[in-house]
Amino acid sequence: MARRRPVSSLLPDFPWDTIASAKALAESHKGGIVNLSVGTPVDPVDPLIRDALAAASQVPGYPATHGTPELRQAVVDSLTRRFGIAGIDPSAVLPVIGTKELIAWLPRLLGLGADDLVVIPELAYPTYEVGALLTGSQVLRADGLTRVGPADPSLIYVNSPSNPTGRVLGVDHLRKVVEFARERGAVVASDECYLGLTWDADAVSILDERVSGGDHTGLLAVHSLSKTSNLASYRAGFVTGDPALVADLLEVRKHAGMMVPFPVQSAMAAALNSDEHEAQQRERYRVRRDTLAAAVRGAGFTIDHSEAGLYLWATNGKGSRDTVDWFAQRGILVAPGDFYGPDGGKHVRIALTATDERIAAAADRLR
Repeated sequence: MARRRPVSSLLPDFPWDTIASAKALAESHKGGIVNLSVGTPVDPVDPLIRDALAAASQVPGYPATHGTPELRQAVVDSLTRRFGIAGIDPSAVLPVIGTKELIAWLPRLLGLGADDLVVIPELAYPTYEVGALLTGSQVLRADGLTRVGPADPSLIYVNSPSNPTGRVLGVDHLRKVVEFARERGAVVASDECYLGLTWDADAVSILDERVSGGDHTGLLAVHSLSKTSNLASYRAGFVTGDPALVADLLEVRKHAGMMVPFPVQSAMAAALNSDEHEAQQRERYRVRRDTLAAAVRGAGFTIDHSEAGLYLWATNGKGSRDTVDWFAQRGILVAPGDFYGPDGGKHVRIALTATDERIAAAADRLR
């Protein structure tokens, strides 16, 4: 039998495993840990969503990979209503089992391999790189087109608002990325999971007419309900954009059995058809952000970018791992910036996703 090479050997250590000692230190605080290292929702799922899930729980058959017509129409309506995105055909909507899954497998689903170049942000959600590594593709970290130079990438990721920095890319920047990608024959995948959580700047979708020119060819917009609707446990996301690309993804996913459970599809439709719960959740995060940002600045840190999203990108000029330990000594766990790329070595990412009581506790400790 041929010697097998484990797929895991292609990948780096799982980032959060590397801060286990800091977590243990934070947990030893007499007031308990305030875990601000992971952006996991803590607030209740709206009853309207839970009722939709329960009402569909008796359906015994297989769900459609393409999603129900009701869900796909709810996606189209919500993107138009919330973000002014027009021209999306419901057939070009595809539910996914959480957007991390889609991002991790997108290079493979698009047929990329060792000869392909994947461009990711200089500071990026680790799964962009993981997806490229799983296909053996080359990876280039670049925020600007000049860094790409004469190369012909096959896939370009953009992420606005950014995880981890909260940076928002303007219309002109995104339009230039689209024009560049079309000249080179590349697909642009825009991670827009935080599009509904803006604070100090307006964020736009890659599918916005000002960016795309009303033509979605070569463009994929990736959206999640984890943050705005507290549905991380539901694994509820979707991708939309270029009808031909979405159709190709659909065909592959049908063969692979990558289906969102029917009750989750029903819950997603309910969440997308209601804006009230989303507005309430946004307000919760705004209050927590104001409290935490004031305390972080008061403790001598500078907050860079962070115009949107669910994180504060903070620095005191020291190495990120030393800063993680500084916070852990106060019972607060944050994520080191080097999780997200070499340029993050002097920053930490501080999540807003904790209860009001825990956010208040963190602020008190920082004071």
